[in-house]
Amino acid sequence: MKPAVEMQLVDGSTAVVRSDAMCKLMAMVERVARHEAAVLIVGETGAGKEVVAKAIHQHSLRCGKAFVDLNCAALPEHLVESELFGYEKGAFSGADATKPGLFELAEGGTLLLDEVGELDAKNQAKLLRVLDGVPFYRLGGSRKVAVNVRLIAATNRDLEEEVKAGKFRRDLYHRLTQFQLRVPPLRERRDDVQALAEHFLYQHAPAAKFTSQAMDALLNYSWPGNVRELKNVIFKTAMQARPDAREIRVSDLPAVICGVPETPMPVMQGNLEEMEKQMILQALQNTGGNQAKAAEQLGISVRTLRRKVTRYRREDGQMGAASLGRIDAHQQRYFRVSVELPVEMECDGERLAGKTVNISSGGLAVQCPAKVSPGANLQITFSLPGVSLPIEAKTRLAWTGPGGLAGLSIVEIHPALDRELQQWLLQQARTEGWVESQPVS
Repeated sequence: MKPAVEMQLVDGSTAVVRSDAMCKLMAMVERVARHEAAVLIVGETGAGKEVVAKAIHQHSLRCGKAFVDLNCAALPEHLVESELFGYEKGAFSGADATKPGLFELAEGGTLLLDEVGELDAKNQAKLLRVLDGVPFYRLGGSRKVAVNVRLIAATNRDLEEEVKAGKFRRDLYHRLTQFQLRVPPLRERRDDVQALAEHFLYQHAPAAKFTSQAMDALLNYSWPGNVRELKNVIFKTAMQARPDAREIRVSDLPAVICGVPETPMPVMQGNLEEMEKQMILQALQNTGGNQAKAAEQLGISVRTLRRKVTRYRREDGQMGAASLGRIDAHQQRYFRVSVELPVEMECDGERLAGKTVNISSGGLAVQCPAKVSPGANLQITFSLPGVSLPIEAKTRLAWTGPGGLAGLSIVEIHPALDRELQQWLLQQARTEGWVESQPVS
């Protein structure tokens, strides 16, 4: 992958481009900048139209003069005229002093009108006259003001359609489009995603890097909010990461970036009999089907356990002879798989290595030679057989046992990774002979 090109802009910000589309656009910017004609920049919201406008100013002969910008959509219609053309003292209630407009403030330099399609008919007419070199009056003024300003306009609207609909002046449209530049959306220039993400991350967490899985998630997201959305995501991610974090993982990114809607976790429901059944089935699973040990764990007699298991089997008469029982979505939370897998743990900046003893959706038991303080928080990473993404989660030490045995409760896991874990556990349950209950419609 070719290196990114960085350019310092007039306001101290940096333009970062790597994709062929943006490199070609910036090459066109340099040529357009040498002319004095007006420029219309079109593109989706957040795609980088303002960056292109600043680059035009930077490459022009006006680069030593002011660059002034106005978002036409950010002001009420009745204030746009006074902002653009200024006003004299006493022109209206509250005009306690004379104020020059943005055209005057941009004298000799460049004026960017962002969201130019939002201008009403009156301001469109006055803007056209200024573009034609006609001096204007300030509001309430009696002296004409002449200016020498390069105008750049930007919009996310289809101004051709606006012209056809009678919402935008045709003559003004043709006056603005002496040069027209289109900024492609971020989804059409994937190479820029990585370059921009790394640039924004360096601004907020210089020592951190993205893991390959995290970068893949960023590259695969469609970015409907374009560069502005990417910038906000990286800022929030960097601020929420651990202060000493050296890596930004998939679990650090917002759920929506991984294709998982950010919806609240479902509320677990169930009556007492159902909860009792779940506890008995889980105890049998934990003891490998040994009813005596399961009864001991539950604090009930073996006779009571057998009676209840018989009833469960009678109620679930549809399950095959080889199945252990039915398991529904709620019971899956208590299903535990005995498996030895390498696990990496990090506690207070110290990296520890261990292996899993068993895994459930709520936590895991691990074998770890190092001692960890009760209640300690650990960041863990392990890979499940047949699952492409490594499982990363924040856990808390729940209990310890002899021989370095420890129980970790999952306190935070990315929804996408949680889904992978749940699916893997369900597959293991099926393999062991459990039948998945179908929801009642």
